[in-house]
Amino acid sequence: MLLSTVITELCGGMITSIEIFLLTLLFSLPLGLVVAWGRMSKFKPLRWLMKVYISIMRGTPLMLQLIVVFFAPYYVFGVSLSPDYRMISVIIAFSINYSAYFAEIYRGGIEAIPKGQYEAAQVLGYNKLETFFIIILPQVIKIVLPSITNEVITLVKDTSLSFVIAIPEMFTVAKQIAAAEASIMALLIAGVFYYIFNVIVAFVMEYIEEKLDYYD
Repeated sequence: MLLSTVITELCGGMITSIEIFLLTLLFSLPLGLVVAWGRMSKFKPLRWLMKVYISIMRGTPLMLQLIVVFFAPYYVFGVSLSPDYRMISVIIAFSINYSAYFAEIYRGGIEAIPKGQYEAAQVLGYNKLETFFIIILPQVIKIVLPSITNEVITLVKDTSLSFVIAIPEMFTVAKQIAAAEASIMALLIAGVFYYIFNVIVAFVMEYIEEKLDYYD
């Protein structure tokens, strides 16, 4: 197979990988904040529920979670699945998995903020929501961004796990080409693509981090 043909086919898989990456971030970042709120709630049942959720998501393989999310509707509820559900189940599994990691990162950032800032905001007349979104959250984002960056880079590589339910992302396409051609060239090219993707992500995150260094 010509090199140009290999690259063209891999680009098709790369688009799927990017789609999984972007949609996962779109849903998992805000969901992680909600889970973090629940994890820090004074309402004990909710707090323990979130602790169990985080424990399960972090303590079981993402590949297993993908399989469960994909097959559970059929085997548990007897619901027939449409072909479109493959991609939907990938986004659901990735989002609930990464939201657990982001929740703990957020929690660490929130708990790092001195309690005096909450008291100062109360004196200034801010309610709890205004205090969080105007005063606390911007500082939390700055604190947690390096840890978020690590998880985002890991997500780029984890998109390859979607092969387990036959989603044709880049690594799956590369393996198919490698098997058909009895050559590892496609896998090497895929590795280069992943590296470039990660370099771009790291550059963007570093740029955001520099913009948040408003005290320097």
